[in-house]
Amino acid sequence: MSGLTDVLVIVAVVALVLVRQFKTERLSTDRKWLLLPALLAFFAIRDGSLTDPHHLAGSVILLVAELLVSLGIGIGWAFTTRVWRDEQGDVWTKGTAATVGTWTGGIAIRVSLVGIGLALGIHLGTSALMLGFALSLLVRAGVLMWRADGVRSAYVGPVAQPAWEDRR
Repeated sequence: MSGLTDVLVIVAVVALVLVRQFKTERLSTDRKWLLLPALLAFFAIRDGSLTDPHHLAGSVILLVAELLVSLGIGIGWAFTTRVWRDEQGDVWTKGTAATVGTWTGGIAIRVSLVGIGLALGIHLGTSALMLGFALSLLVRAGVLMWRADGVRSAYVGPVAQPAWEDRR
């Protein structure tokens, strides 16, 4: 994909994730949460421009920093998301004000990394950002699933009353 297409894809995915993260949503137990991060990672890696060929060592260091920041952002998103169980045992999620802070901090750190790269003459491109965002989404989803398992295991369900004949 071209740089402009990458930017449009990233903006569209961020908008989708933001809308979904801040509305009350039932957490799905199927594996479809893997699809979006997998697609983003595929397109980022397929492009082949994750590093700057003229500054290989510096670009690898910046890419690793981007991925570590992305890991932290995904964990932050997941732990600042409210997770609860309803009367039927379904698990629900919704982003909080702290999630907004995590988004803001993540954007600031990513902009700082781009600035550092530009100051050093290193150009990572949008593929690194796309791969980092894929990692953030994957980590967020995995941690939310883990948290949901804890909420589900604490659910004992409605207590069934025995039939009249069984109450002797």
